[in-house]
Amino acid sequence: MKFEVKLPLFEGPFDLLLFFIQRDELDIYDIPISQITNDFLDYIKHLEKMNVEVASEFILVASTLMRIKSKMLLPRPVLDEEGNEIDPREELVRHLLEYKRYKSVIAELIQLESDRLDREKRGNLAKEIRALSEVSNVEAELQNLDLFKILKVYKKVLQRYESEQNKVEHKVVQYPYTISGQKDHILSSLDRVPRMAFTEVMAEKPEKIAVIFNFLAILELLQMQQIQITIGEGFNNFWIEKTETVTAD
Repeated sequence: MKFEVKLPLFEGPFDLLLFFIQRDELDIYDIPISQITNDFLDYIKHLEKMNVEVASEFILVASTLMRIKSKMLLPRPVLDEEGNEIDPREELVRHLLEYKRYKSVIAELIQLESDRLDREKRGNLAKEIRALSEVSNVEAELQNLDLFKILKVYKKVLQRYESEQNKVEHKVVQYPYTISGQKDHILSSLDRVPRMAFTEVMAEKPEKIAVIFNFLAILELLQMQQIQITIGEGFNNFWIEKTETVTAD
């Protein structure tokens, strides 16, 4: 028995975000960024499994969501000139609200356009048919053809062909890492040794994407108070240790 999975296609990434917000009845002014980021990445992974090309704007919004998530996990908040804490979600919420307003206006304009196209102009039908026949006189157009016009058409066809051949393609590579998987890996490593340096974690998987996932996993473990860090020796290095559990007497 074969199972067929169909996913709804959205016009853009903001359409997808608004769908998640409406589906889960979320407050657009207080978006749970971790939940909506996971939903967004899961949707992109399903598209990749179905061999559907993921547009670059979806990839851009996915990276923006991950950047906002990492900022919210940092223990030090960002302050403005007046000392007020800046919410990393503020810019995303503003774009979503603007997109929502434009989308509602566009729906009205589409309806107006549809109504307008349903209307027919009043006039002399015979005169209109005669005018159309004069415009579409193929024999007259062929009489005015010369070598220069043919070469111009040929040049445009070649330019269009070269443009199609040089079209930029976006290829999404799925990496074998997840934040939850790297959290389990770090905790299991700390079960074997009392502490380890962040440089040791990077040495295991030195590629850039692995370092990013490991760093985000450390931030989440730090927020969950499952580990603690101590500034170590060297540039941008620190020690990672498990948080000691206090037992009641």
